[in-house]
Amino acid sequence: MVDFPAQLPRRQEDDPARSARPQPRPARGGARHYAALDLGTNNCRLLIARPHGDGFAVVDAFSRIVRLGEGLAHNGALSDAAIERTIAALRVCADKLRRRNVTLARSVATEACRRASNGTDFIARVRAETGIHLDIISAEEEARLAVLGCHALLEPGTGPALVFDIGGGSTELVLIDADTTVPVVRDWHSAPWGVVSLTESAGGGATAEERERAYKRMRALVAESFAPFAARLPRPATPPRLLGTSGTVTTLASVHLGLERYDRSQVDGLIAPAAAMRQISQELAAMSLGERAQLPCIGRERADLVVAGCAILEGILDLWPAERLGVADRGIREGILRRLMETEA
Repeated sequence: MVDFPAQLPRRQEDDPARSARPQPRPARGGARHYAALDLGTNNCRLLIARPHGDGFAVVDAFSRIVRLGEGLAHNGALSDAAIERTIAALRVCADKLRRRNVTLARSVATEACRRASNGTDFIARVRAETGIHLDIISAEEEARLAVLGCHALLEPGTGPALVFDIGGGSTELVLIDADTTVPVVRDWHSAPWGVVSLTESAGGGATAEERERAYKRMRALVAESFAPFAARLPRPATPPRLLGTSGTVTTLASVHLGLERYDRSQVDGLIAPAAAMRQISQELAAMSLGERAQLPCIGRERADLVVAGCAILEGILDLWPAERLGVADRGIREGILRRLMETEA
């Protein structure tokens, strides 16, 4: 892979979710437990935490690839198989919420449920079968929650910064002023391409030539969808700062570091050369499905979707040509938890 130094700088911020290991259950009258559930087009993720200093400590967590949006690009609706997989994961989440005696929780659904013709029917079924009430949030709220959850990892500097979240069904881009404690959103854009939707629309290829053509198609679709936002972006007077939160950037960071297994402590807060991430993206796009599946931290679950994420990331690097890319293994869930705890403070 790319010959860049593995010992890279990191942001030195305290991690608001400073312990990824489950913490002891509080005694009666102890710290209150809060929960955030993010149901995306590809993943179902739950975080349960208690207040700790200026942030929070993780009490329990759950993450499963459910591919809720599988087939949505072609059919316009959530499939029966995807619904069953997702409800099975949500039952696990519901059990954790009960066992941890969660005081206050918020559960959100994003692009797949926004787009699907049967999205509201699915939400109703989830509530009936698991007790979890999912809010279908707008793309703008999704973007703002992601920024709230990860902005602490931005490199120090002045001028506007770009934060992005590559999802399963869409990609959120947020231009912020980060010179204050709470970042101010200057502009935002939601593109209708995520790793699932872009793969289903333009991915695939058995031969090297077919894979090259598919990657070019994906890059072109991404560029077209970013064009309105690109026209509004200012030219930064200082070196542009860039921060990404998503499975794509954490996966590519793991490949860059040569990790044998995913390690959040090494990935969250990493600052990687943008050129390295771009080169890894191009190398992964040229590989066969089997070759990608053999790479640690990609495996069979991500091998087919990671190329679309690479195409989106390269589009973002074209849009905002930063020399370094900040990597965050935090986002919407952490943003939800911060809001819940601030509300209850």
